[in-house]
Amino acid sequence: MSLTAGIVGLPNVGKSTLFNAITKAGAEAANYPFATIEPNVGMVEVPDERLDKLTEMYHPKKTIPTTFEFTDIAGIVKGASRGEGLGNKFLANIREVDAIIHVVRAFDDENVMRENGREGAFVDPLDDIETINLELILADLESVNKRFTRVEKIARTQKDKDAVLEFSVLSKIKPVLEDGKSARTVEFTEDEQKVVKSLFLLTTKPVLYVANVSEDEVGESDSIDYVKQIRDFAATENAEVVVISAKIEEEIAELDDDEKAEFLESLGLQESGVAQLTKAAYHLLGLATFLTAGEKEVRAWTFKRGMKAPQTAGVIHSDFEKGFIRAVTMSYDDLITYGSERAVREAGRLREEGKDYVVQDGDIMEFRFNV
Repeated sequence: MSLTAGIVGLPNVGKSTLFNAITKAGAEAANYPFATIEPNVGMVEVPDERLDKLTEMYHPKKTIPTTFEFTDIAGIVKGASRGEGLGNKFLANIREVDAIIHVVRAFDDENVMRENGREGAFVDPLDDIETINLELILADLESVNKRFTRVEKIARTQKDKDAVLEFSVLSKIKPVLEDGKSARTVEFTEDEQKVVKSLFLLTTKPVLYVANVSEDEVGESDSIDYVKQIRDFAATENAEVVVISAKIEEEIAELDDDEKAEFLESLGLQESGVAQLTKAAYHLLGLATFLTAGEKEVRAWTFKRGMKAPQTAGVIHSDFEKGFIRAVTMSYDDLITYGSERAVREAGRLREEGKDYVVQDGDIMEFRFNV
């Protein structure tokens, strides 16, 4: 399932350093604006401890985790909505992703250049967030205004059903954007959501804030005032905040598993910031994981929450969906509780599900199909 989260922020907030840690792709991380012009795209494995347990039980020839795609988008500056700093190109890149990972620098450093050459000794996270959000809002407002008059005329004169619905949606969004707020703060009906999706607005995309702290403060994030400011703002949008040190994450990415665990323990952390971020981004998009397990392979698969059994079968192969008959399934929790697939079956917990079954996170699936 190809969904991607775009990493955005002002120049030099740590986006590319974070991307390097996420994908080990070596994206250029230079201390000047627009070091990233073309978006870098990389895949990261989604951490899932369940795969380790299944591997111990089935002893497969291979174990394959599911993956998630991140896109590193160049830093946005004030005036991006008017084309400043290659703004049109960058906004187009944001338009193509499914969710926004908004990186905000939460530490002072006089050696880091800020936007427009401002000295970086002191940061203002809320001002930085507002700069990005305002450019996205202005870009959306321009899009909405272009459609508003034309759709209004069709809705009023021709009484076209689709135009009436779209005009209703635009009428909801327009005043919110004019008030300097994101379109994601508006509530829509199910029918309206379909129209909203067709508008491809930037501020309807779900957002996750990343507070990038210094190496010295990574284990003390709760006491950092800048982090508190970011969390308070994110709460107004019902958004989550992940606290990381991009520099440390880049170092961790170079370590083997044993060294990584030892290093994290020395920092008082249970898992890396990248692992936290990947999980948070995965769930931000309403994604979940079903599993397949056998002697040949143990594998995790990504699906959208709410999908039914035939659709999830199609994640593996389109023929599975076309010829779907039924799914033989058990929950991961049941397998762990009873200790084996045979014991799950004997306990009556192995199920055969039909076309209307809504697949749950952690379901272990075997699809029966005929083509």
